[in-house]
Amino acid sequence: MPKPVDPTGPGRDPQAAVAGRQPAVVAFGGGHGLAASLAALRQLTSALTAVVTVGDDGGSSGRLRAELGALPMGDLRMALAALAGPDGPPATWAELFQHRFAGSGPLAGHAVGNLVLTGLAEHTGSPVAALDLAASLLGARGRVLPLSTEGIDIVADVVGLDPAAPGAVSEVRGQAAVATTAGRVVGVRLAPAEPAACAEAVAAACAADWLVLGPGSLYTSMLPHLLVPGMRHAITTSRARTLMVLNLAAQPGETAGYTPQAHLEALRRHVPGLRLDVVVADPSAVPEPDPLARAAADLGARLHLAPVRVPGAPVHDPTRLVAAFRAVFAQATAVPQATAVSQATAVGEGAGPATAAAPAQAAAPGGEASAASPAARTGPSGQPAPSAPRAPSAGSSRRPVTKYPSSGGVRRTPFGEAKE
Repeated sequence: MPKPVDPTGPGRDPQAAVAGRQPAVVAFGGGHGLAASLAALRQLTSALTAVVTVGDDGGSSGRLRAELGALPMGDLRMALAALAGPDGPPATWAELFQHRFAGSGPLAGHAVGNLVLTGLAEHTGSPVAALDLAASLLGARGRVLPLSTEGIDIVADVVGLDPAAPGAVSEVRGQAAVATTAGRVVGVRLAPAEPAACAEAVAAACAADWLVLGPGSLYTSMLPHLLVPGMRHAITTSRARTLMVLNLAAQPGETAGYTPQAHLEALRRHVPGLRLDVVVADPSAVPEPDPLARAAADLGARLHLAPVRVPGAPVHDPTRLVAAFRAVFAQATAVPQATAVSQATAVGEGAGPATAAAPAQAAAPGGEASAASPAARTGPSGQPAPSAPRAPSAGSSRRPVTKYPSSGGVRRTPFGEAKE
């Protein structure tokens, strides 16, 4: 069930974009998955913030972290490059940031951007200031922030590492080791257990219209954001709608053997208070949509199937992600009484009734409820009502699977033209 929203305050309703304001979007993750998501989202809004995990301990980032105690900058660098200006000096700077030194000397393998960001952080005394300066240099469309201003370590409980005792639980520490483990990950935690969240990142999440999780490594890129107490609270109590982009395949080691729905079940186990609104998945990665739709419903979400992969490759296509994000955002802003009805086809049972907190909500196309009236979303003084976690979905445990055809009519939305 969508979270209560208020278009006038923090966590504003995406419907506010109808009045001309771009949606405020915060994307969480790390690595290539987040970069693909950012490359798509930057085409839909400039009110964009990337919140990047800081648990990397391998490669160039790991070396700088070990030698200097620096915040790992590799994933932050990739996010900046994804948001960089496409032409002229900003594009050249982005290419330089991604360049790695060759050879066998002490600089071999280091990315230029990692060194620059580490130097800027030392110079300014603040990784946030360093990232903002670099964003200006690269002409970034949006802002890049760390999940925490202190490095974190990922610690996993893994089974299957001891042939003599396959069920024995072993502790695997460090992002690089967890990502490549030969066992099966059954749980993760952070060290330190309760790192402080970056204040600017928390503020962005609280003021967002949309929170986007993934794509990316489940245990090393996505879950860390939900294990940092301050960020977990911001995400689970935000009035923003929350969207998750599923991976295209299970990852060797980290999620070997996982079905698409197993990814959602892992999130639910680790973060009991988490509620989602939409789960985006590529049809080619979902041989059986119904189990995934049920797993999404357990988190309060509907399933949106759309082609988002590069044809013939297990990577996300930013151009196709643009279309998927635009369709989801446009559907959320649609008011059934005032706009054309989507031509999406729904498979499965309808959504359950609206929550008691928003009895006036009407079912929108695809089973999503429209925003409550402004009066229902404000307190007696007219100020935004306090945020609260959404209650579990009522009624049926199944939600619609929404499929958008690759061709058909086109309607104009606050986000541009959306195919119906």
